[in-house]
Amino acid sequence: MGESQFPGPALQQGEQLSAVAVTATLSQVLSAVDRHRPIVESAIGSPSLQWAGEEDTAAFAAHWATRPEIRDAFIALQGDLGVGKTTLVRHLLQALGVAGRIKSPTYAVVEPYELPGLSIWHFDFYRFSDPREWEEAGFRDLFASPGLKIAEWPDKAAGMLPVADVVVQIRAQDDASREVWLRPGTARGTALVQSALFHAAEEARR
Repeated sequence: MGESQFPGPALQQGEQLSAVAVTATLSQVLSAVDRHRPIVESAIGSPSLQWAGEEDTAAFAAHWATRPEIRDAFIALQGDLGVGKTTLVRHLLQALGVAGRIKSPTYAVVEPYELPGLSIWHFDFYRFSDPREWEEAGFRDLFASPGLKIAEWPDKAAGMLPVADVVVQIRAQDDASREVWLRPGTARGTALVQSALFHAAEEARR
């Protein structure tokens, strides 16, 4: 596959160990499936997945919902409007057991969900502009609490958010498929990325 015109996110200082671990795992996965299309490697060596349609998004979410690491993770979602960030959140929350309508909390900034033994907060920082709201709304305390935190448009709250366990960056392709980069920022995130790659490889071999 040729060089991507939209390279995956650059690594930040302190993320080198996780990146090395994921790159090694990616090499194993690519070898196992003979570089099958659902898993590719970008020019900088970051792992990315190919989602042909929403069913692939749902399968990815359903797998992550089975992972114990997801229950206390912070997942940051990046991508243009309409690329499928909220769709991913919806499938993940439904796979975890959330019932009812799931929408992006664009105006409320955060939408909480309570499941037996699991707290979930879905953030949308698209309209976030006042740093005072971070403290006044108690967002610092929420991110310090146990539970799953998912944030759309995390760049709007840059400098206040903790390091994400995984940054999921989604880009729409010309054929309506999605290329999805997975960048870990912690050991928990590395485990989630590795499991996603192995799961995609297993699905590709069926």
